[in-house]
Amino acid sequence: MESIPHPIPRTVEEVFTDFKGRRAGLIKALTTDVEKFYQQCDPEKENLCLYGFPNETWEVNLPVEEVPPELPEPALGINFARDGMQEKDWLSLVAVHSDSWLLAVAFYFGARFGFGKNERKRLFQMINDLPTIFELVTGSVKQSKDQPSAHNNGSKCKSSGKVSRQPETQAKGMKLSAPPKEEDESGEDEEEDDEQGATCGACGDNYGTDEFWICCDMCERWFHGKCVKITPAKAEHIKQYKCPSCSNKRVRV
Repeated sequence: MESIPHPIPRTVEEVFTDFKGRRAGLIKALTTDVEKFYQQCDPEKENLCLYGFPNETWEVNLPVEEVPPELPEPALGINFARDGMQEKDWLSLVAVHSDSWLLAVAFYFGARFGFGKNERKRLFQMINDLPTIFELVTGSVKQSKDQPSAHNNGSKCKSSGKVSRQPETQAKGMKLSAPPKEEDESGEDEEEDDEQGATCGACGDNYGTDEFWICCDMCERWFHGKCVKITPAKAEHIKQYKCPSCSNKRVRV
């Protein structure tokens, strides 16, 4: 809803300027003018929307009755949830919907005036260089790098099984888990995780999650228990396991 006429943006730069003005107005509502905004969002009132305008002002009002509206409409009924949740959570929710509305308006103009692929890409890049309203309201920072680090931690847990084999009392328990690869200790565990896995030193087949494996404490190769005739029960009583090859070498010496 826009009672005050504003120039219609037709170029990428004009749409971005429109975006920044509306964004500034919404940020004011959710930060510096938050008390006023909070009071205007009375749950006893009808469905209300938060509007941001190109001149950096904001307004809480009913949605337009025109169907379809001239512009995409903001989230409807933001006032109903105000008293049903903590204020910071409610403001965060409104911020998320405000971010979505800003993008909708910007790309509505882009579609209306026939922005091509490169123009849309440039517009998005300009918008994406600015922090989102949600980030500003919550003080949060995107944690996109956390996921890879969490994945890395999982890899380290896998390779730590090999390190944990040093104490003899833990050795046999760890041999029931996935056999780590030889490259794990050289820091290449992430690359190797993308491959099939370790292979049996006896038959050459790949590791299977439903099979018992045991590692030789001499050459550190992994073997199917069935290939070296070792069962999980037997492994529990072996203090230091030597594969058939290592056992034969010792006899020759």
